[in-house]
Amino acid sequence: ADAARAALEHAGLSADAVDLIIVATSTPDQTFPATATLIQADLGVTRGAAFDVQAVCSGFVYGLSVADSMIRSGQAECVLVIGSETFSRILDWTDRTTCVLFGDGAGALVLKAEAVADSPASPGVLVSRIRSDGRYHDKLYVDGGPSTTKTVGHLRMEGREVFKHAVVNISSIMEEVLA
Repeated sequence: ADAARAALEHAGLSADAVDLIIVATSTPDQTFPATATLIQADLGVTRGAAFDVQAVCSGFVYGLSVADSMIRSGQAECVLVIGSETFSRILDWTDRTTCVLFGDGAGALVLKAEAVADSPASPGVLVSRIRSDGRYHDKLYVDGGPSTTKTVGHLRMEGREVFKHAVVNISSIMEEVLA
């Protein structure tokens, strides 16, 4: 909740202004309720919705895209988007190919609806694209889980394959967005 408070302070807003909280995390403290609802309670937000998105590395981008869509559709006016991970809990510290790449941290931003002229200089999200490719699910994963193994498990990654996939796909999405 510290990152959320800092984002609200930076935006000059109180928690009362928030009508949607989205938390992007793959390492929640609990399976449920959603981490977003715990932060909602901590901040004293009593209206709107709160939910988590789980998309690992791209989770914050997914959260931002959903927040933008909710504002554009009129379902929200002031959205708190939080990215938070505690990968230290699921790292295999003997696996030097992963333990040096992942860490713990949190960040947040506030996205607010505002009436502005529609021009390239207008503030806000200009465009977003999100993608996934389930064919590569076995290249970056956690080898456990309460539903399948009743354990937390550890992060596993085929680094070269993940890097190759990321570079090719991120490049094509950037070209698409900038076109």
